[in-house]
Amino acid sequence: MANRRVIFVLLVLATIICLIFLRHSDGRKNASYQHNEGLVFGTVFHASYLYDRDLQAEIKAELGKVDASLSMFNPKSTISRINKGESNEADEMLSEVLRLSFSVNKATDGAFDPTVAPLVNAWGFGFKKGQLPDNKQVDSLLALVGLSGIHIEGNNLTKDNPLSILDFSAIAKGYGVDRAAEVLRGKGIKNFMVEIGGEVVTEGLNEKGEPWRIGINKPDDDSTSASSELQDIVALSGKAIATSGNYRNFYIKDGRKIAHTINPKTGYPAQQDILSSTVMAPTCAEADAFATAFMVLGMEGARQILQRQPQLEAYFICSDEQGNYKTWCTEGFKKLLVK
Repeated sequence: MANRRVIFVLLVLATIICLIFLRHSDGRKNASYQHNEGLVFGTVFHASYLYDRDLQAEIKAELGKVDASLSMFNPKSTISRINKGESNEADEMLSEVLRLSFSVNKATDGAFDPTVAPLVNAWGFGFKKGQLPDNKQVDSLLALVGLSGIHIEGNNLTKDNPLSILDFSAIAKGYGVDRAAEVLRGKGIKNFMVEIGGEVVTEGLNEKGEPWRIGINKPDDDSTSASSELQDIVALSGKAIATSGNYRNFYIKDGRKIAHTINPKTGYPAQQDILSSTVMAPTCAEADAFATAFMVLGMEGARQILQRQPQLEAYFICSDEQGNYKTWCTEGFKKLLVK
């Protein structure tokens, strides 16, 4: 009798194991590359991944959480409420991004600084539009800038100056890509690409069984984003990259080009020799932040930072005296360029 019970239990276990195997086998058999896109953060996201069902709803839900935490244009977001003095409670995402911002701020000698927001607004790239600031106004607003005046303990965020404002626009897209990638990794997906406004995370291979090919645009002045001629193509797998440049977000005022990258030390738009900065890093949030900092620092300063940050690779597009484009990249980045 006991032997028959043992045999029965073993048969039940064998059946369960077979069902689990068949389920996963069918999942692999039926898997195909899914392609999603949608609007987020004022731009478009794309996701391609090898899986047996569509995950657009899950991806959009995760990106919605990022928006609810970090969006300056969502009046109910955590960062908006903190900036307006309605709360000093930072959620998990904001706390994570702020701590990364402290790290990149230190690594770039202050070139990356989310507290530069009042100056971004004053120069017409945030909420304020109209007359450009004069020297006196710039000096006054500089008093509000400095990440050293922001403190977080647990989830409690305090500011030395209550008028200081945090703006994570230069890191939020990259962070959003990282969070979307984690959704896919959580499903066991090994082959995927996620992109938001040019910030990208890749894993595994594309539909052709090759590393993902990501284009780097030529930095042609085009505030409409209609031009998309490529300067180079990079083959990526298991890498995150982000690009920053002033060739998309700028305006002309009295014959003068005003670009959106503001130097947090001077208070004025950065006018450096780098036209486009593409950075490869362990996470897309890091790549996003360092790419912005390098636009502020220029070629010489960026190369000094790169020597101290071996986890980074970079690709810069500059202009020579005749206005022709020239490129420079680290050796690690050069190996991934498609010939």
